[in-house]
Amino acid sequence: MEREQGEYERRHPRSRERTGQGISGFYGGVPMHWMLDWSMPFPFLVKEAHGAVLADIDGNEYADFCLGDTGSMFGHSPPPVVEAIRRQAGQGLTYMLPTEDAVAVGRLLAERFGLPHWQVATTATDANRFALRVARAVTGRPKILVFNGCYHGTVDDTFVRLSGGVAVNRPGLLGQVVDLTRLTRVVEFNDVPALADALSHRDVACVITEPVLTNSCMVLPKAGFHDELRRLTREAGTLLLIDETHTISTGRGGYSRAHGLEPDLFVLGKPIAGGVPASVWGFTDDVARRLTDVRHRMPAGHSGMGTTLSANALSIAAMRATLEQVMTPEAYEHMEQLAGRLAAGLQESIARHGLPWHVVRVGARVEFICARGPLTNGTEAEAAHAPALEQAVHLGLLNRGCLIAPFHNMMLTCPSTTGAQVAALHQAFEDVVTRLARTAS
Repeated sequence: MEREQGEYERRHPRSRERTGQGISGFYGGVPMHWMLDWSMPFPFLVKEAHGAVLADIDGNEYADFCLGDTGSMFGHSPPPVVEAIRRQAGQGLTYMLPTEDAVAVGRLLAERFGLPHWQVATTATDANRFALRVARAVTGRPKILVFNGCYHGTVDDTFVRLSGGVAVNRPGLLGQVVDLTRLTRVVEFNDVPALADALSHRDVACVITEPVLTNSCMVLPKAGFHDELRRLTREAGTLLLIDETHTISTGRGGYSRAHGLEPDLFVLGKPIAGGVPASVWGFTDDVARRLTDVRHRMPAGHSGMGTTLSANALSIAAMRATLEQVMTPEAYEHMEQLAGRLAAGLQESIARHGLPWHVVRVGARVEFICARGPLTNGTEAEAAHAPALEQAVHLGLLNRGCLIAPFHNMMLTCPSTTGAQVAALHQAFEDVVTRLARTAS
């Protein structure tokens, strides 16, 4: 790590001058505190990014496999999105009223994801929060259920984990004054008996889950788990919310369409507008009918769902361009093919060096995990993290021209990713693990 830090500093003199002591005016020296979570000694300043290439102010270029941690999953500045932004920018950015683009987006969402009713929010966090409010309203139940190790943005209700088999608030929460375990149950992913027991009380309004745990070390569902999840939630009168913000990497309709899942509520954020902040949440006819009944019985007042800039004209224009022209079958075919090649090459290096690691892939999303696999739940995923080792690998890859996500070992391929970039990442990974193996011996 020391050697890679020295190399990074040598390659980034201008960024060191501008950010090495923090950027003036920002708490912690960065616009968002998590920008300090990268493995680098100080952040580099981005000059520009196009497709799958990112450049900094020091003249370094990177094959970008982070892609804004899914926000730019379809590449930086896809031309149709750029054109939509250019067009809409000259016609007004936000009106609190729909546009012709909204007419097209409503139809596209229903066709693409199979649910008839949709609403737009600004982030997946907002969409999840609003969907959970609806679930509680239409069921009249107070509680939700999450899986240990889950990730649903910054939704307070989901910051619950298991510690020694007991539900506790996740550590590190700032200003947390409410015991979240009072209204949130938590069980392990893939644990059908525990799920059945937790739902048997019939006080859970909604199970909220990703179809694959992604923001820990990636955990795949066991065969039959999603069938049991759907059966048990229906038997208990509990709604099922599938959050596909990360697993949209699977295909145009997400993991749900690819694997025949039947959610009552569906959330998708991050890449849905090609990098412009936007998210969507959809629901079934049954949920819509029950929601209408509840609203008719409620007095006038704030619903707790909103935000003024949600569904602004700019984001809707970008969303239409993304759905129509960027999220194409051809794009996904390319992404899938290169992601398969990427995963295979990483696994070959791991096997060649006899490392106790493994590789997991969900469509265009690939992770190497510094532990034996497969992992089956959130507890195993947490134990598989090796933060110091992972940071050294990340920085080593960065110094060799390859950028991956800072929070875990996630990589994405996009429609602009090339075979040469995948080969470059293979070579960088091989070089880094060779040096690690040499050091360890």
